[in-house]
Amino acid sequence: MTNTQLDDPGLAVTEISDHLNRLLADVFALYLKTKNFHWHMSGPHFRDYHLMLDEQSAQIFAITDDVAERVRKIGGTTLRSIGAIARLQRVRDNDAEDVSPKAMLRELHADNLMLVEAMLDAHAVCDDHADVATASLLENWIDEAQRRAWFLAESVR
Repeated sequence: MTNTQLDDPGLAVTEISDHLNRLLADVFALYLKTKNFHWHMSGPHFRDYHLMLDEQSAQIFAITDDVAERVRKIGGTTLRSIGAIARLQRVRDNDAEDVSPKAMLRELHADNLMLVEAMLDAHAVCDDHADVATASLLENWIDEAQRRAWFLAESVR
């Protein structure tokens, strides 16, 4: 990775890795929350919502390895435990026993939008350090998260 704006490439690795590790924690938290709501969905739109959340959770989980491997490719270290996820995650858990389908979808909509913001922040750090490979991955993940948010928003209109 070339660094056109900073004299310290170690700083670039640290800053990008920090952003990606927080993002990875959020992705794991959002994956588990999406599966939680998938497992506990009910109501007249059960089948549609259940299938949508299953599809979304699979898409979310699919990027975990890519995020972690990107951290390693640039020379950083990544998460090692559920404890690390808990310390870094910004996506809030929902352990409530009875959440309405619309409340689930609204919460996941907000979480996906928060994830987009975190990805945009990480992208800005990548731009600062001329890490075009990581920025390119983030652009795809941003599009996927925006699409999930759109589907969730349309489902509760």
